[in-house]
Amino acid sequence: MCTGKCARCVGLSLIPMSLICIVANILLLVPNGETKWTEHLSLHVKLLAGFIGGGIMVLCPGISAIRAGGKGCCGAGCCGNRCRMLSSVFSSAIGAIGALYCLSVSATGLETGPKCLTELPNKWSYPFENSNGNYLSNSSLWDQCLEPPKVILWNLTLFALLAVVSALELVLCGIQLVNGVLGVFCGDCRKKE
Repeated sequence: MCTGKCARCVGLSLIPMSLICIVANILLLVPNGETKWTEHLSLHVKLLAGFIGGGIMVLCPGISAIRAGGKGCCGAGCCGNRCRMLSSVFSSAIGAIGALYCLSVSATGLETGPKCLTELPNKWSYPFENSNGNYLSNSSLWDQCLEPPKVILWNLTLFALLAVVSALELVLCGIQLVNGVLGVFCGDCRKKE
């Protein structure tokens, strides 16, 4: 596959993934779709890793990769898209950092667990913080969280989604990094029409 087509394919994959991360992070901000618990969000939610890291920082390389896969700077591919490929290399490096940030925060959020009301009156804490993620496989421990209802399943689903998508984004940004470097040195392999 030529570098231009590969860049376009990677870009078209990165854009929906970044939008998935943004939506997942927005949903994490409203446990169970309700806003009455927003003052008790966990640190991992407040870091906005899906919005900033897996979202905006990956959206830019996606757009840059699509542009690198387009026609050349002069409109007919005269430079082989070398300048656009160089731009996509830098954007992909930033995207890889963003995806890595999202992946690490999501994995830590899964391991630590949500912040929830554990006892009355009003003791908000991280009941699974020292469980090393063992609460994930033992749903009988989930009763320790009184409010928000079903917050563990909510966080588990969305943080797992963020972790998987950001891992894929990291791979695709790495592919575009290599592809972009090849495109800078070799040019676009497409023929002029």
